[in-house]
Amino acid sequence: MVSILSLWLPILVSTVLVFFASWAIHMFLTYHRSDFSGVPSEDDVRESLGKFNIPPGDYMIPHCSSGNAMKDEAFMKKMEEGPVALVTVMKNGPWNMGSSLAQWFIYCLVVSVLAAYIAGAALPEGAHYMKVFQIAGCTAFIGYAVALAQNSIWYAKKWSSTLKSMLDGLIYSLLTAGVFGWLWPGI
Repeated sequence: MVSILSLWLPILVSTVLVFFASWAIHMFLTYHRSDFSGVPSEDDVRESLGKFNIPPGDYMIPHCSSGNAMKDEAFMKKMEEGPVALVTVMKNGPWNMGSSLAQWFIYCLVVSVLAAYIAGAALPEGAHYMKVFQIAGCTAFIGYAVALAQNSIWYAKKWSSTLKSMLDGLIYSLLTAGVFGWLWPGI
């Protein structure tokens, strides 16, 4: 067993490496540009929604408050007539990239700490590079990619967008695995 404190260097290096890899992917590669589409008559839709001053949050249209309400004839009619939509309303104004980047860095740090915890609990000092790579990489892949499928399964996010994000997660997990294998104590 390896203490998590002795893994501070691979935790920090993998966090920073993944953070900058995600920046590079989103800045220089174009495959995420098709993740979102514009709605037809965007200005009309914005004007229609804007008059309601909807607070930031996640919404479903039509909405029901319980499982029993889903069986209600009026609700079922609304579902059939459409539109059926999941809508995330954000705060008006420019996107606060600083806040998003800080949260992303913290998330990367959490994934690296979890990879360290699991690999440290499973492996001794001086463990073989590939064994460390396997354990840390699988843990990081779970943290960066596996749970993303829920968004397509339950919330109708395009599978193509989810799979592209899962590919990103695979890249991040391979980077994490490589750093942990390289900087594992006792090697």
